[in-house]
Amino acid sequence: MPVKQIADDARFQAELANSGASLVVVDFTASWCGPCQRMAPVFESLSNKYTQAVFLKVDIDQCQEIAAAHGVSAVPTFVFFRAKAKLATLRGADPATLEAKIQELMSSEPPEGATSEKVHGHVDMSTFLDRSAQECLNESDDHPLAGCLSSGDGYLESDCDEQLIISLGFQQPVKLHSIKFQAPSALGPKTVKLFINQPKTLGFDQAVGMEAVQTLTLTGKDLEEGAVLPLRFVKFQNVQNLQIFVKDNQTGTETTRINYLVIYGSPI
Repeated sequence: MPVKQIADDARFQAELANSGASLVVVDFTASWCGPCQRMAPVFESLSNKYTQAVFLKVDIDQCQEIAAAHGVSAVPTFVFFRAKAKLATLRGADPATLEAKIQELMSSEPPEGATSEKVHGHVDMSTFLDRSAQECLNESDDHPLAGCLSSGDGYLESDCDEQLIISLGFQQPVKLHSIKFQAPSALGPKTVKLFINQPKTLGFDQAVGMEAVQTLTLTGKDLEEGAVLPLRFVKFQNVQNLQIFVKDNQTGTETTRINYLVIYGSPI
């Protein structure tokens, strides 16, 4: 994919918005900068190699406001975005380091198909999860939380009974739009209570007694089809953490299973 030259802030914002969940790599450059000129063919080559990403070039003299807004004070500087959120900044003319950073950030993208046409304007929030701030109470040692946070053969299963409390932190404040559970119809969640911005992970007695921001009642069909369930968007506008209390499952079996959990939204 050819590198796109940015002439003004309106075009820059449009490119970020149109990129969806794709990685955006922005080369802040200047015509008088020797290292920038040496990196230009490298950047062009990378754009043709990593065609799933979007590559933009911004001249800091022509677009001073864009450079200032993103803290660019030296060139070349490379800034990485996804879903309009800044992911990383890299300074200097080192082709190997630049390519390594692109590979690193592309490896963290949601799998193809993770976003949904049913959730127009929003993205799978998995790339915005803070992996150091996630916890699951009553998870099985053999099938912990990580098993349901990506597509594949893994899954989350409860341990001692059917209840689960899943606590998910985000790297930055986000807006949440909808949620999807995929699970076997007999074993999947039925009553799910959602809480936000709690100072610590709730206990089971707390979760039972507290008023939820929203309570969902899932059906077996929802679980089998992976239905995207809308959230009360006005209630989920500035979310730093989300806690999901699975109160019971579809058939009263001893344990609950979640094959895949997806949260849709957008960064603030």
